[in-house]
Amino acid sequence: MTAGWTEDRVGALKKLWLEGQSASQIAKQLGGGVTRNAVIGKVHRLGLSGRATPSQPARTTTTAFRPAKTRTTPPKQDYGQPSAPRRIEAVQPRPTAPVPPTPLPVVVEQPGTATVLTLGAHMCKWPIGDPSSREFSFCGRRASEGVYCGEHARVAYQPAVKKNGTSELTRSLRRYI
Repeated sequence: MTAGWTEDRVGALKKLWLEGQSASQIAKQLGGGVTRNAVIGKVHRLGLSGRATPSQPARTTTTAFRPAKTRTTPPKQDYGQPSAPRRIEAVQPRPTAPVPPTPLPVVVEQPGTATVLTLGAHMCKWPIGDPSSREFSFCGRRASEGVYCGEHARVAYQPAVKKNGTSELTRSLRRYI
């Protein structure tokens, strides 16, 4: 239960808010069942937005010890001539012939042997036909690779094909060049 907002409490709230006290600090000072959320709500209803400076808890600052940086590469030797800045050329990928996609094996669909009601855990779940028709069924043969039989797995699981033949190294270098 929260206490009512008397004129004295509202005046103290305004004073403490403008001094930069936090809502929690104000609630503690007002006491009598006033919570942090009650203070925040009253501040918004009163339209108190301008504050002096936000309250900062006293913190001791410590600086962590950092060892001196060590040089991992030997310094360049100066032979008396100023060196011109070097330009790093982008790695150009070698043109390669596009890899033709492997043709999908032709599967002659015969009516399946399993329906939604008879489909078991180790049966091929390849759908055959239109799901909205009465003739819709599933392959139903013994599943050998995942949820499909060997024949349907070759159609379902295609190997990943690289899009443009560039290597992973070339693609990652492009970000930095």
